[in-house]
Amino acid sequence: MTRELVWTGFVSVDGVMDSPGGPSEGHAGGGWVFRTDFDEASFSLKGEELADTSALLFGRRSYEAFAPIWSRSEDHAAYQDLPKYVVSSSLDEASLVDGWGETTILRSVGDVAALKETEGGGIFVHGSGELTRGLAAAGLVDRYNLLVFPVLLGDGKSVFGREHQGEQRLALRESAAYGNGVLKAVYDVVR
Repeated sequence: MTRELVWTGFVSVDGVMDSPGGPSEGHAGGGWVFRTDFDEASFSLKGEELADTSALLFGRRSYEAFAPIWSRSEDHAAYQDLPKYVVSSSLDEASLVDGWGETTILRSVGDVAALKETEGGGIFVHGSGELTRGLAAAGLVDRYNLLVFPVLLGDGKSVFGREHQGEQRLALRESAAYGNGVLKAVYDVVR
């Protein structure tokens, strides 16, 4: 049995991923999650995911953005001891964040496919839009855990490819709506 690969993240109604770093990451509209009224219940999915997460997977840029912060964050302490994987053709061992547990560099989508064939539970991808598009095109994404925010941005980075790759059907596993307009939508990829 293969391990489940799950992309989890915040998206706008028009499918744009948030860039918490905002303009400093090259996304003029970034930071919109923080401009949405806070409702603790709307983030409950993040806590629920911990029970299913046995490993974290990142693209290089997302790793470089998250690792220095999450490695010291009490909110992300549960990630400390989880194995972490970074897919990058250029990152080297010396660039990994010290003190954040076991981290392995993978060099290709093929390496991710091999990781999915190992023993263990869910592998969760945070951010990493470019990586996730490649994983989806290779048929490796099994589920999308989306928190959809009530904002339209028009352009920006999307976890979903804009080029035509054929229809991909999704099956709704779970959904909820929250008072701040955020929607939880958990979709399984139909094969």
